[in-house]
Amino acid sequence: MRGLRRFAVVPVLIALAALLPACGADRDPGVVRIGVNDLALPHWEVYREKAAERGITVEFVNFSDYNQPNPALSQGRIDLNKFQHVRYLANYNVADNDDLTPIGATEIFPLTLYSKKHESVADIPPGGEITVSNNPANHVRPLLGLAAAGLIVLKGGAGWDSRIEDVDTAASRVRLTPIDPTLTAQSLDSVDAAFVDDTFAVPAGLTADDVIYTDDPQRPELTQYINIFAARAEDKDDPTLLALAQLYHDPAVEAAIRAESGYEGIFKYNDPAELRATLAELEATFRDRSGPR
Repeated sequence: MRGLRRFAVVPVLIALAALLPACGADRDPGVVRIGVNDLALPHWEVYREKAAERGITVEFVNFSDYNQPNPALSQGRIDLNKFQHVRYLANYNVADNDDLTPIGATEIFPLTLYSKKHESVADIPPGGEITVSNNPANHVRPLLGLAAAGLIVLKGGAGWDSRIEDVDTAASRVRLTPIDPTLTAQSLDSVDAAFVDDTFAVPAGLTADDVIYTDDPQRPELTQYINIFAARAEDKDDPTLLALAQLYHDPAVEAAIRAESGYEGIFKYNDPAELRATLAELEATFRDRSGPR
């Protein structure tokens, strides 16, 4: 996935990540290690070359288990990671009592609902089934989209703290089934619609012709869904790490990203201070309401 686009938890950590040293002491101090989840994409080689031109040696560590990059960063096994949005990081920090922080924005992705059976959300029949990721941290945006589309009703009204438990099943037109996000694309053969991340949509052969709903990712309240470079709090002002976060927006890097098949992102340039303010607000909300969501 191109960062934690909207929702994803994948159950396997590849061997490279497993072989990381247990602490930063064994590492070459002249190398910056960046944890990503999409190393096979060509733009990372362009990024590495541009970093080298600036005298920065970058080594990538690829993860396929989304539960691992933040602990690896916290433990000093990597120096940065780029795989998640601000809301995901807030959930992690609250759940794990950590203080990782954004140091640069990358992009935001539209929320995409696919169907192989229907041309629009209006065609979904009463009692229809929609699959969503089983990660509670990524339920809010799909819930708000479904509510706006008239497919579900949320008890107490739609809000940025809505949970899947808030769905009024009796009043809603459709049933929601949380499943592992790696299975949402396959589920389209048997359900009415599914939220499928692009990591899984493209290999499954899904195209724009299968999309029946897309939200507006430019809404200002969606700052929490901007993907980021994250660092340890004590490194938030490190000039090398800040330069690497900014390097994602080098014209050659952005061009390489746009050229990749299936890319639907919108580049974002929010100041790190704004991202941290959003993070702090989310963390306070999660703590006040008895845990992340």
